[in-house]
Amino acid sequence: MTGYRYDRYVDGPDPLAPPADLRAAMDELGREVMEGASPESALRELLRRGVPGARGLDDLTARLWQRRSAIQRRHRLDGTLQEVRELLDRALEAERTALFPDPDDDARFREAQLAALPQGTAAAVRELAEYDWRSPQARESYEQIRDLLGRELLDQRFQGLKQAMRSVGQEDVQRIQEMLTDLNALLAEHAQGTDTTERFQEFMRRHGEFFPENPRTVQELVDALAARSAAAQRMANSMTEQQRDELNALSQQAFGDSGVGSQLSTLDSLLRGLRPGEDWTGSARFRGGQPLGLGEGARAMEDLAELDALAEQLSQSYPGARLEDLDVESLVRQLGDEAGVDARRLAELERELRRQNLLERAPDGSLRLTPKALRRLGETALRGVIDSVRARGGRENRQAGAAGELLGSTRPWRFGDTEPWNVPRTITNAVLRAGVGEIGLDVADVEISETEQRSRAAVALCVDTSWSMVQDGRWVPMKRTALALHHLVSTRFRTDALQLITFGRHAEAVDIGQLTALEGVWEQGTNLHHALLLAGRHLRRHPDAQPVVLVVTDGEPTAHLEADGQAEFTYPPLPRTIAKTLVEVDGLARLGASITVFRLGDDPRLARFVDLVARRGGGRVVAPDEDGLGAAVVGDYLRSRRRR
Repeated sequence: MTGYRYDRYVDGPDPLAPPADLRAAMDELGREVMEGASPESALRELLRRGVPGARGLDDLTARLWQRRSAIQRRHRLDGTLQEVRELLDRALEAERTALFPDPDDDARFREAQLAALPQGTAAAVRELAEYDWRSPQARESYEQIRDLLGRELLDQRFQGLKQAMRSVGQEDVQRIQEMLTDLNALLAEHAQGTDTTERFQEFMRRHGEFFPENPRTVQELVDALAARSAAAQRMANSMTEQQRDELNALSQQAFGDSGVGSQLSTLDSLLRGLRPGEDWTGSARFRGGQPLGLGEGARAMEDLAELDALAEQLSQSYPGARLEDLDVESLVRQLGDEAGVDARRLAELERELRRQNLLERAPDGSLRLTPKALRRLGETALRGVIDSVRARGGRENRQAGAAGELLGSTRPWRFGDTEPWNVPRTITNAVLRAGVGEIGLDVADVEISETEQRSRAAVALCVDTSWSMVQDGRWVPMKRTALALHHLVSTRFRTDALQLITFGRHAEAVDIGQLTALEGVWEQGTNLHHALLLAGRHLRRHPDAQPVVLVVTDGEPTAHLEADGQAEFTYPPLPRTIAKTLVEVDGLARLGASITVFRLGDDPRLARFVDLVARRGGGRVVAPDEDGLGAAVVGDYLRSRRRR
C-alpha cells in the first residue's frame, strides 16, 4: 500500500486558491468613493480591512506590535553578564574546595586572596587574570569566561559566528585578527571611493567562513555589518549604566592583548561613517525574565528594528506607497507563512486593480477611478435597480432597443434577447473555437446585432447635492441612481444625450466620474433655479430629441441665480426664489419637456412646491424611499421612452 500525506501549502500563495475577487473589491471601492472617500483612501481602507481569504493590513500590523511587545516583555539583556558571573562563581567554589584540605600557609594566603576579590564581576575577572589556579576544574571554568566573551562579542557583530566557533583559542584569535585587519582595510578603501571589487572577492575567498549570509558585493557586506553593529549599539544603549560599564570592562579582557578589541572598535567607527542613516542612538526597554546574551540581544534589537520597518511598510503612509514594496520575507520571518500568504494576496489584489485599468493616476498625482471602473460600478448599480424592480413585481427588459435601426455593433447573446442573430460573427466564433475539425454551433458562439429605437431623447438628470442629502443618508442612493441611469443610457440607449447636473448653492454640469467622486460639503442652498437653467441649455442643444428632465431633491428651493452670476440664499425661501424657479419650469414646458420630480423625505413645504411644479410643467411627482430611488428614476426614464 502506498501512503499519502496532505498538508497545508505554505511555499507562497496557494496555487489552488481562487483568484482575488476584483468585482467584490471594485464594489467595495465604489461604495467608499460614493460615500465621499477619495479613490486613494478607499483603496487604503479596503487593504486595511482585508478581503475574503486574506487578513487586512490592520490585522498584520496588530500582530507585529504584539510580537514586538512580547520580545520586550519576555527578555532582559544581562544574559552574558549573568553567565560570566555563574562561571566565575563555579571557578571560585572549585578553587576553595581544592584549597580547604591543604594545611600550608600558601593555601590560606590564596583563600584570603579569593575572599578579598572586588564585588564587581568585571573587576574580579580582571583581578584573577594572573592567578595560578590549584584546581584544574576552576582553571577550566575561568578560561571558559574568556571563550564565552570572545564568542559573544563576535556573534554580536557577525551573524552565526558563535555557532561556528566553539572556543576562542590562540589560533582562532589569530584568524579573527587577520580577518578584522583585512576587513578594516577593505572598508577604509571603500570609504575613500576606491574600486574594491577585486579586493572584496579576495577577502571573501580568504575569510568567507565568517560570513554565512554570503554577501555578493561590498555594499551588501557593509549593509549586513552596519545593521548588526547598530543593533549592538542600541543594545548597549538599552542597558543600565552599571551593566554597560561591566560589559565594557569584560570586553577588554576577551581577547587578551591580541589587538582584536581595538580592531572591533575601528570596525564600528568605519561602519558608522559608511552608514550614518542606521539607528545608532535608539534603545528599547526590556522587562522580562529570560536573559539574552550579547549575540541574542543584538538579534532581538534587529528583530525590533525589522518589526518597526514592517509596520511602516504596512501603514502605506509614505508617498507612492504600494504593497509590492513590502518585504514579504521579513514578514514571514517575524509572523510566519500565513502572514506572507495574506500579504501576497493583498498585493496581488492591488496589482490587479491597477493592471486591469481600474485605477489610474490623475495629472496631479492623485489616484482616480478609470472609465472602465466607472462602467463596472454603473453595471453593478443598474443590476441593483433591476433586482429592486423584480422585487416589486416588475421584470427586466434586456432589449437593447426596439426593432429599429441597426447600430452596427454586436454582443454575445443572453437569455431573453430577441434581437436578430449576426450570422457572420456567429459563424466566425464557431470556426475560431473549433479550429481544425468538424464545426458545430454552440450557444457561446451566438452574437446578436444591437438595434436602437429610431427616436432619441435628451435627458437632464438634476440631483440635489445640498448638505441635507448627506445628513439624511441620501447621498449614496443619489449617486447609485445616477450611475445606474448613466450605465443604462451609455450601453442600451447610446443615441440618447444624458446630462448630469448637481445643484447645491450653485448648479454645475458634471461627468459621471466627477459625480461619483463628489464629496459632501456643508453648504446651505438648494438652487433648483440654476439646475433647470442648465437643463434647458442642454435640451436646446438637442432640438431633434425628445426632452426629459428628472429632478431628485429633498428640499424646496432656497437659492436662485442673479443676473451677475451670484447665488442668493434665504430660508425660508423668498417669493422671488420660487418665482424665478417656476419661470424655468415654464420655459422647459414650452420646449415640450415634462419634469418628473423625485421627492425624498416628508417635508410638507417641499410637497406643496413639487405639486405646483407638476401642475405647471405637465409632469408628475414620485415619492420613493432611499432604497427605491434608483428603480423609480430608471423606471420613469424607460416609461418615457415607451411612451414615445
